[in-house]
Amino acid sequence: MRLTRRTAWGAAAVGVTAALVLSGCSSGSGDEPEDEPAMSSEVLIPVKLQLQWFTQAQFAGYYAAIDQGYYVDEGLDVQIIEGGTDIVPQSVLADGSVDYAIAWVPKALASREQGAGITDVAQIFQKSGTLQVSFADKGISTAADLEGKTVGNWGYGNEFELFAGMTAAGLDPATDVTLVQQQFDMNAFLAGDIDAAQAMTYNEYAQLLEAENPDTGELYTADDFTAINWNDEGTAMLQDAIWANSEKLASDEEYQETTVKFIKASLKGWIYARDNPEEARDIVVAQGSQLGNSHQLWQTNEINKLIWPSPDGIGMIDEDAWTQTVDVALTTKNDQGATVITTEPDAEAYTNEYVEQALAELEEEGVDVSGEGFEPIDVTLEAGGN
Repeated sequence: MRLTRRTAWGAAAVGVTAALVLSGCSSGSGDEPEDEPAMSSEVLIPVKLQLQWFTQAQFAGYYAAIDQGYYVDEGLDVQIIEGGTDIVPQSVLADGSVDYAIAWVPKALASREQGAGITDVAQIFQKSGTLQVSFADKGISTAADLEGKTVGNWGYGNEFELFAGMTAAGLDPATDVTLVQQQFDMNAFLAGDIDAAQAMTYNEYAQLLEAENPDTGELYTADDFTAINWNDEGTAMLQDAIWANSEKLASDEEYQETTVKFIKASLKGWIYARDNPEEARDIVVAQGSQLGNSHQLWQTNEINKLIWPSPDGIGMIDEDAWTQTVDVALTTKNDQGATVITTEPDAEAYTNEYVEQALAELEEEGVDVSGEGFEPIDVTLEAGGN
């Protein structure tokens, strides 16, 4: 009998499970026993991963790790739980409903300050993917150019890079701009109601390039827009990271070992997405994502740009980037006068201990964990992202 892998997709596209299955085959030699003891997913350690949004290529690495059997290779049976507008992944992790969660660092630190026992154990995104986008004829290319403009933001903790950028440029967000609540789309921007709109490089910005320019009858191009990139403005904050249960990390040896295994397999999934973006896109699309093929390929490519290259190894938490995130979270006030956090996070807020172990194992296997030679691909977006 030959051991093979199969991906079991949840019918409701709510979760996916990595499982081992057995498929019988005969070599004709008679050398193999006819009846081997069956192996099931019960021998694997069950693990639940909470995402922070719906199924899309933002999470391609985790879906790829299931599809390619990387979690099973580490003895894990991983179930991915979709996020949504009303789900706070770090809270789901803190209450014990899942084993790991994907969350932005500032939002997770806010939850941690409120009592959530969570620790950043692998910093997947090395850069911020948040932009403030404008039509090119508005003349907005830096935070200082926002003065006197109508500026949209989503709120819900997504606004602090914008507010930090305006403050650093000498603008008072309360008086120097007109702030508007932006929906999670670009409709108000395209209608001309917003001068500068919040957008993720891998999602809302692509939506603009998938839309028809009414003046030309063709799709918009990048030349039609300008974008403020908070990495360039110096107010970027760390985003997608893998968070674990702090108490279990401190006291549960099996959970510690599982954390290394989970990180290792997840990193292999992201490396697969780096080296095989089209295939990674297909894996996500097969999950029933509401986004189209070209949009998902764009997203995979843009996510790769946020991860690679990773000079210290994918998942390593850079102290300077962490410090900048904390500084913005401590000092920047939003339009309600609130900061993300009010006190410096303690030493348990993040650790490189487990990702270092995972990286060491991957390097021993000859895996490229830094992606120094990474080059993004060219993606042509179709109308509506199809």
